[in-house]
Amino acid sequence: MATELWPRRVHKGVAVCSRRAARGGRAVKAEMDRFVSHYVFRLDTKGRVSVPAPFRAVLARDGFDGLYCYPALDRPALDAGGNALLGEIEALIIGFPPYSDEREQFSLALYGTSETLKIDGEGRVVFTDTLKTHAGITDAVTFVGLGHKFRIWEPGRFRAELAEATEKVRAVKAELGTRMAAARPLGARER
Repeated sequence: MATELWPRRVHKGVAVCSRRAARGGRAVKAEMDRFVSHYVFRLDTKGRVSVPAPFRAVLARDGFDGLYCYPALDRPALDAGGNALLGEIEALIIGFPPYSDEREQFSLALYGTSETLKIDGEGRVVFTDTLKTHAGITDAVTFVGLGHKFRIWEPGRFRAELAEATEKVRAVKAELGTRMAAARPLGARER
């Protein structure tokens, strides 16, 4: 029997969905395997920080033991995830011809600077000094879901980035609205 996934609500940062049979069957609870929402946590005196439980659950469903992490290429932040992120990186790299400069450069930038961090029994990780320096992390971090991966920020840097992103999205939304209104004949109804 075919099923469709219907978003119902967001619970503790994880989108909870209903699977409904195409012929009107009963709903079955399922969780999307995406990193969503954001969380702020402090590093403890030993430099450990808890990975949000919903993020750990996505990593576990993804089958990744630990946390794959590397300095973001274009931001003072860290990119992190599991097998889905590794798959995306691999697809990007094999898209370049073997032995090409681009393939070598992406491999160096993404594999050469990455680390696999161990998540301890309490759900905590310790970032290396190299990772913390790149992101400007000192005493707290913000974990931000980006779907197939998440980004780790120093909280102040995240707030600034979010404000800038929000302004850009508002501008794009306004432009799209204007384009759609111009493309629709006056008095036409949406279907």
